[in-house]
Amino acid sequence: MMNPAVATDHAVELSPRAKLEILGAILLALFLFALDQTVVGTALPRIVTDLRGDSLYTWAVTVYLLTATISGPVYGKLSDLFGRRPIVIFAVSLFLTSSVLAGLSQQMWQLILFRGLQGLGGGAVFPVALAVVADLYTPAERGKYLGLFGAVFGLSSLLGPGIGGFITDQFSWHWIFFVNVPLGLVSLVVLWRLLPPIRRPEAGNNIDYLGAAAFTLAIAPFLVGLTNKQTGEWSDPAVGGLILLGLAFGALFILIESRVSDPILPLGLFRNRAFTISVSGMFLAAFGFFAAVIFLPRWFQSVAGASATESGYNLLPLLLALIFSAIASGQIVARTGRYKVLMFGSLVLLAAGLFLLTNLRADTSRPTLWLWMVVTGLGIGPSFAVFTLIVQNTVERTCVGVATASLTFFQQIGGTIGLTLAGTVFAGRMATEVPVQLANAGVPPQLVGQFAGGSGGGIDLTGTGDLGKAILAAVPEQARSSVALLVPNIVEDIHQAFSISMASTFWICIVAALIAAACIVFLKETPMRATFEMPEETAPEAIHDHGRRELVPAGATTGAGLALRPNRKSPCAN
Repeated sequence: MMNPAVATDHAVELSPRAKLEILGAILLALFLFALDQTVVGTALPRIVTDLRGDSLYTWAVTVYLLTATISGPVYGKLSDLFGRRPIVIFAVSLFLTSSVLAGLSQQMWQLILFRGLQGLGGGAVFPVALAVVADLYTPAERGKYLGLFGAVFGLSSLLGPGIGGFITDQFSWHWIFFVNVPLGLVSLVVLWRLLPPIRRPEAGNNIDYLGAAAFTLAIAPFLVGLTNKQTGEWSDPAVGGLILLGLAFGALFILIESRVSDPILPLGLFRNRAFTISVSGMFLAAFGFFAAVIFLPRWFQSVAGASATESGYNLLPLLLALIFSAIASGQIVARTGRYKVLMFGSLVLLAAGLFLLTNLRADTSRPTLWLWMVVTGLGIGPSFAVFTLIVQNTVERTCVGVATASLTFFQQIGGTIGLTLAGTVFAGRMATEVPVQLANAGVPPQLVGQFAGGSGGGIDLTGTGDLGKAILAAVPEQARSSVALLVPNIVEDIHQAFSISMASTFWICIVAALIAAACIVFLKETPMRATFEMPEETAPEAIHDHGRRELVPAGATTGAGLALRPNRKSPCAN
């Protein structure tokens, strides 16, 4: 009689065509989730005007990222407990329902509420989608397909602003949410029809409610505090206070997870060197990627004078390079089984690309900047594919969901922290660089004083539009004729200060990328398995090292000899 814990999985018995259909449906759902992170940006000004919600402007984006980040690890664990099928079907259904409700919103609070529900649905899509690939293909095969996930994220970042602007201009902002429905339904039908209901009794049977609550209480104030840093100081209660509160609950969460038998985030995973290095590498690599994707469009709009949509398309070299290297790196690992040198080289290349971006100036030509972006994109792409391969290859199959979700969680947290630190560096450098540039250009001291601290005397120096016109409008009418002659030089100097300040933010990202590369040095390369299960250890080692099995009397299960049965404690536990 076959032990149900190690029985042949239904997914393995699927035809190649069925597997590809499931993969396509998962990628489509992932595309919708990733697209919703970027498509709303260009429509927000119109949304805020229609719903009269200017004071809640940022929350339409923040709440989506907040709920998606918090729910990801929880969904990963639940998918290990109850199988991928019910979790992903629930998540896609919730995402589609909340998309319709968001499109029907008549007040800003309604939009924020339904965007939060969208995040709760979308938060499951990425980690569980990666876990589904682990159910369909062995580690040796996964490299061919996991690169597509990085490509989907790059493609959504490229298309999102343009799609959002086009739909808002030609139809209505409501339709940026409604268009999710037909595509999402295609994905849902395919997953419902083909994705097999796999459950693994050995994964555990308890839900860590206390740990999930502590995790939520830790991450929510931490992320909100980091978001508030964009407009506040570290000493503000809404910034530093919330961050400290989140860290306090984080300590409580770790304490809880160290004591429960079936934790949401098994701390024992961090004793796996490959897992810890991969999580750390992904966390650090996200610094550079998110800083480049967020800050470079600001340069194109504020300094180069591009529109919001044009600035998005100016990222094309970065994103195409990312897509190419993500797919190529997965193929290389699938063919060779080697990844250590590849990852070390890619992270060093990322640092090199970011170093080139530190040379950004107001007069930098676009072809030169595009070349720097290509180098950066080639460096970051493998991180989106190979770290997932490494993690899934070195953890027990029953832990793939929570391990993959942990990786994506640290990617999101790394990007958020990196953006906050980069924003702080940018603001601080602008405060000192603007007066320096103006003084060096011979602008009269009395005018330089108006721009002290980078404030521009109430003028938004980092915004879009005609900066020269805004400066003249802020000058007393009797002095405009004399100041008008200086405006072109003032604008040029402020743009130079803006460029230098932005370039300085990439130094943080360079340090992060080099630390990530240094971590790879300590990675022990493990051949990609051609089977789903981990190589079987001897029984005493299994008990001592993982606590995942226990010896039982022969007659209890097989009728002869000694048998191994799943322990009550999760195989990923401490």
